[in-house]
Amino acid sequence: MPSTPTRRTALTASMALALAGAAAPAASAGGHRPGHPRPGHHHGWVTSTMARMTLREKVGQLFVQQVYGSVADAPDERNVPLYGVAKPSEVVQKYMLGGVIYFAWTDSVKDPDQITALSNGLQKAALTRRTKARVPLTIGVDQEQGVVTRIGPPATQFPGSMALGAGRSTKDARTAAAITGQELRAMGITTNFAPDADTNVNPLNPVIGTRSFSSDPSLAADMVAAQVTGYQRDGGVMSAAKHFPGHGDTATDSHVAFPVITHTRQQWEEIDAPPFEAAIAAGIDMVMTAHLSFPALDDSGDPATLSRPILTGLLRERLGFEGVIVTDSLEMQGVRDKYGDEEVAVRALEAGVDQLLMSPALPQAFEAVVAAVESGRISRRDLDAKVRRVLTLKAERGVVERPWADPRRVDRVVGTPEHLAAAAAVTNRTTTLVRNDDGVLPMAVRGKDLLVTGYGETTTRTLAAGLDAQGATSTVLVTGSAPTDAQVAAAAAAAAGRDAVVVTTMKAWDTAVTDKNRGQQKLVAALRATGVPVVVVATRDPYDIAYLGDAETYLATYSYSPVALEAAARVIAGAVAPTGKLPVDVPVAGDPSTVLYPFGHGLGY
Repeated sequence: MPSTPTRRTALTASMALALAGAAAPAASAGGHRPGHPRPGHHHGWVTSTMARMTLREKVGQLFVQQVYGSVADAPDERNVPLYGVAKPSEVVQKYMLGGVIYFAWTDSVKDPDQITALSNGLQKAALTRRTKARVPLTIGVDQEQGVVTRIGPPATQFPGSMALGAGRSTKDARTAAAITGQELRAMGITTNFAPDADTNVNPLNPVIGTRSFSSDPSLAADMVAAQVTGYQRDGGVMSAAKHFPGHGDTATDSHVAFPVITHTRQQWEEIDAPPFEAAIAAGIDMVMTAHLSFPALDDSGDPATLSRPILTGLLRERLGFEGVIVTDSLEMQGVRDKYGDEEVAVRALEAGVDQLLMSPALPQAFEAVVAAVESGRISRRDLDAKVRRVLTLKAERGVVERPWADPRRVDRVVGTPEHLAAAAAVTNRTTTLVRNDDGVLPMAVRGKDLLVTGYGETTTRTLAAGLDAQGATSTVLVTGSAPTDAQVAAAAAAAAGRDAVVVTTMKAWDTAVTDKNRGQQKLVAALRATGVPVVVVATRDPYDIAYLGDAETYLATYSYSPVALEAAARVIAGAVAPTGKLPVDVPVAGDPSTVLYPFGHGLGY
């Protein structure tokens, strides 16, 4: 094996590439996997870099922003009102950003080649800025899998956290994170804002739900720890446990309102804390804050993101976390109700935050932080501690030594047959058969005439294709998430004479605010009334069954990702036996204190 280059050699090579305008990476260093820390090699770089940084450059490292556009050096006018410049590369250079975050709605993620080129272009912008201290970006994404998936196929897809909780395998959870991390890193993405460490004990939770592994703190903790290892050690990306101090017991979405968690301190210790403690024990790089009030932990009424008792008192001192604390998006309403956007930025940093994610008023927030440091409101020592944590993490995870992604490697890493096969195998072990009263499953579908109806154009067509691959002949009739009476009648008519009906639901329980999803309940009732065998497939929350009367045959997939639907088709046809177990209690409709199907329930063949 060739000798490993020194840190200085690697950095010099990277700088040379940047200064030459190259977008290709330096060669992998002596078999060293990207993102893996080399103890003792980063301290000198961090110290010398900080000594050369101006105040404004240090403040820039505290901001992680979205940028609009799919090409780094192409103007996108959506950037102008936010940042005063049009090109994504100009945003990076103007504000000396510590990082960027990708979304489909910003046009950052289209396909692996585009993502790779954008990542390299933005890193080039960071590393060619005229300065004495060149620092690469962190490039992040929310690729939790399941319902929160930013990068679709050909990247390998997994069914998400609650599905993995149903599978009960920490090995599978680690595999899913490892593959996801490896593919992200191949595209130049260095940070995955995952895993979700919330313990989802509220079935009516509108924002977490299947993003959580379980309502059981111990199972959630085991899965979180496994994924931290998968992302960081195996996948070579930074990971962030979220949303501290715990977002699992609320019926309010912090994107649009301000949740209040009513747990006692003891309940927090028993329910909410264990997954975060496990993440920290596993060496988690980052912890993301929650925009919610937790009076038992801080009675000020401030959101946890702005709470020094929660972030410094609990997270730093009580749990001993030494890594980077990052806010959830500061565009969310839950953090904007009480203070202005500039004040929010300063107060978050005072509370203990190291990085501010997606400030909605970056120019004003940036200047407010600079002013807070100059006035002494935020001490220079505190600022330096934050910047040191950020730079140390970049160095430890290989971003300094390997800021570039190699376009030649993308096809050899992203969506490979081996990764896709692993994802299918993992997902096969997550599907949960909750009810099978009439023994309809497994169904010998070969030669059968099936109707596939219910939620989702892609959902129903993917499921039908999976059944047809097992020998069925399927007809698809999409009725959506809020079927009208006319659509319900049409589906019932289409079911007549079929051998069986497979109907998909998606949050059919969610009628607390609106009656729109009662149409799904009516649909299932009308299909059952035809006398044709009906298989209900809940493609998101497992709680739907409590709202569907006496649906005799019910599968939970926890995800409408194609990989989950394909697995469901195999289970229906008997090609795969169901082995998933409920990772949550399913309560009686309208009575969360009464359990209909308990944690651990799951039928087999």
